[in-house]
Amino acid sequence: MTLSARKDALRARISAARARVTADRWRADNALRTEFLLTLADGLPVGVASVYASREAEPGTRQLIDSLVARGWTVLVPKLTPGVAWARFAGWESMTPGWGCIPSPSGPPLPAEALAEATLIVVPCLAVGPDGSRLGTGGGWYDRALPHRSPGAPVIAVARDAEVLDDLATLTLPHDVPVDGYVTERVSVHLPR
Repeated sequence: MTLSARKDALRARISAARARVTADRWRADNALRTEFLLTLADGLPVGVASVYASREAEPGTRQLIDSLVARGWTVLVPKLTPGVAWARFAGWESMTPGWGCIPSPSGPPLPAEALAEATLIVVPCLAVGPDGSRLGTGGGWYDRALPHRSPGAPVIAVARDAEVLDDLATLTLPHDVPVDGYVTERVSVHLPR
């Protein structure tokens, strides 16, 4: 089986498992993941955070975004365009369903380089490895976006505990950008870099 086929099979398996998670379980686990992420944010000076806007059946970020804004953070969210672009979060009423039902801001786009403003970057994944390897949905959006970050800004993936996979590094390619840590409903892990 090719590497691409192995990745696609793993993506399908994880997506199917996520579809079986109940709404109550998502709610409870999202609250735990949010606590870990807010603890991390509270250890940094208030500034700019980049946070993905979650869609249904993935680790939720709505509570995180609302809490960061309430703490005085400016939040950048991906603006789904053919290239990499960002927008400042201006409230949920300004978000519209984009590609794949991912919430996307309707405000003016900021260039890919706007990510350099962020001192905390929270990214989605389908799986993460203990070494920081990350499996995304396959479009490569974050692999194109993350090279624009500030070198000191931690990149934290958000996953379910069952999605931390020891052998994920065997599926990475040279262009896959690793993360600096990850958060699940059970742990917050920060990797030495």
